[in-house]
Amino acid sequence: MRYPAYDRYKNTKYEWMNSIPFSWDIMNLSHAVRMKSGENITSLEILPAGAYPVYGGNGVRGFFDTYTHSGEYILIGRQGALCGNINLVKGIFWASEHAVVVAPDRELNIDWLGYLLISMNLNQYSVSAAQPGLSVESIGRLKIPVPIIDEQQKISDFLDFKTQQIDQIIEKKKALIEKLNEQRIAVVTQAVTKGLDKNAKMKSSDVDWLGDVPAHWELKKLKFMASIKNGRDYKHIENNEGYDVIGSGGPFAKASEYLFDGESVLFGRKGTIDTPLFVSKKFWTVDTMFYSVIEPDIIAKYLYYSATIIPFKYLATQTALPSMTQFDLENHVLACPNKNEQEEIVTYIEKKLNRIDNMVRINKDAIDVYGEYRNSLVTAAVTGKIDVRDFSLNKGVA
Repeated sequence: MRYPAYDRYKNTKYEWMNSIPFSWDIMNLSHAVRMKSGENITSLEILPAGAYPVYGGNGVRGFFDTYTHSGEYILIGRQGALCGNINLVKGIFWASEHAVVVAPDRELNIDWLGYLLISMNLNQYSVSAAQPGLSVESIGRLKIPVPIIDEQQKISDFLDFKTQQIDQIIEKKKALIEKLNEQRIAVVTQAVTKGLDKNAKMKSSDVDWLGDVPAHWELKKLKFMASIKNGRDYKHIENNEGYDVIGSGGPFAKASEYLFDGESVLFGRKGTIDTPLFVSKKFWTVDTMFYSVIEPDIIAKYLYYSATIIPFKYLATQTALPSMTQFDLENHVLACPNKNEQEEIVTYIEKKLNRIDNMVRINKDAIDVYGEYRNSLVTAAVTGKIDVRDFSLNKGVA
């Protein structure tokens, strides 16, 4: 939808608002608002439930039995990678030292002010240090465009309405992606535990998570499908180029040597143990990972898809850092058809997953597009690039 522009503009020397409506003012942020860091509170004092929410720089951290503020305020994240985050808070709450509390120092619409601060991308003004942070003094010197209070209300009403519409679309896209991911798991689970023949005779596997499996399939411990090997430390062979060094999150470094060449399924030994990886080239894997040497009668991709549905929570040791022993992994039972049927199952799974993954990709791209549109709409409204004074909440049009 195209929105009208104002009749007259005046130029400014500020890049992010190079021109603004002729009737608007420009002032330092510090002349429009009061800004002060919140009060110190330790993580031990913050409770999982309580009378009043505790806000840090990125939202609610927990609860406390007393409060620092009552009313309507904007909180700016002060420290960390997400400093510059904006939260509009209304009510009674504790603001921690990780947030800058912003209150209007003149007649300003708090909702409009929140949209304005979001559009300013305050994170770009963070000071590079051991931990990124914002200086209250430096952001206070930033210039802001200020329309009259009635116009601020119009802009706020317009953005409330439009961003709610956009957010609802985004939430629907996210819900669809979640359902597609569930469908992805269901496709793999059905194929590697029940097979593709709906009329196949079934038998009990005597394994709770497997249930009934086709009667002609074998039940095999993983060690009879692949040899499990330990990864190794890579520091002594780390290089700027060469072979991938793979951890639980995938490749993250390069090495001058490799541990294995060929198709392999990798399993996390410590930390992330529930995300097997498939590799089909020369690689080195870290000492917190297992790799596998696949047996000749097993299709590597079939083993990989079977591995993705293993209930790893039952294999995890009861320690602070999730861990899995080689013994437990090797002795885990999987359903195993003959090699020809494995190939058919892999072909079927990948055809189905390609379609699902394509739908996920389309919806993720759509979320990005709607998110960018949301941001551009906010910026256009608070800088006066569009005139929303005649916007009708009842009709939803300008």
